[in-house]
Amino acid sequence: MKTRCLIVDDEPLARELIRGHVEKLENFEIVAECSDAMKALNVLREKTIDLMFMDIQMPQITGIAFLKTLKHPPKVIITTAYREFALEGFELDVVDYLLKPITFERFLKSVNKFYQTNQDEVQLVTGSNSERTVEESFIYIRENKKVVKVYLSEIRYIEGLSEYIQLFTDKRKIITKTSMSLMEEKLPKENFLRIHKSFIVSIPKIEAFTTNTIEIQGKELPIGRSYKNAVLSALNFAGSVAGV
Repeated sequence: MKTRCLIVDDEPLARELIRGHVEKLENFEIVAECSDAMKALNVLREKTIDLMFMDIQMPQITGIAFLKTLKHPPKVIITTAYREFALEGFELDVVDYLLKPITFERFLKSVNKFYQTNQDEVQLVTGSNSERTVEESFIYIRENKKVVKVYLSEIRYIEGLSEYIQLFTDKRKIITKTSMSLMEEKLPKENFLRIHKSFIVSIPKIEAFTTNTIEIQGKELPIGRSYKNAVLSALNFAGSVAGV
């Protein structure tokens, strides 16, 4: 899956430079380019953006002020000619702060930082040599600016919300920015099952199921058509679906 990028800068030459750098990266694509924050806001409302390259000094509203208005901003790399906003930028949890003119070498360093922060949103901890049981294993989840521990045995199901996911546990709901595909890769397949493009369930938490739904703690979750055979097979039910 490619990283979807948005470039926001009121200078055409600056946008062209960033575009040229991005186009050298195989796993990145430019979804849109905007000359001001208001146009960028419309793009963020309509499209999924993973990474935004944003200038600070722009018409109508500065990049810093714009970032403060966003409830769930994408990852951001600031591109600017002004050093004095660096501290404020990092306080807003940006990935990096690039000073113009931006060389490809420096740009690539920022992209690597983006990869690192993106991968660290969810980290499975199982202990050395996989010695821990599922009950003992846990995931570190980045929630806002904190990293919280979630035991696998407490997870009921996971729901995908565009570029975010919701983890429903025995104790509470947790929202973090990551993909369902990455989450699926992190979880042990013998205990967790993808039943729909938007749902992963804990197999031990399943209380009942049909050919179309899974029931967990009184909550009915849909089984996606393309997942049905794999789900029923995983639940050892493929041979008798007609009896449901």
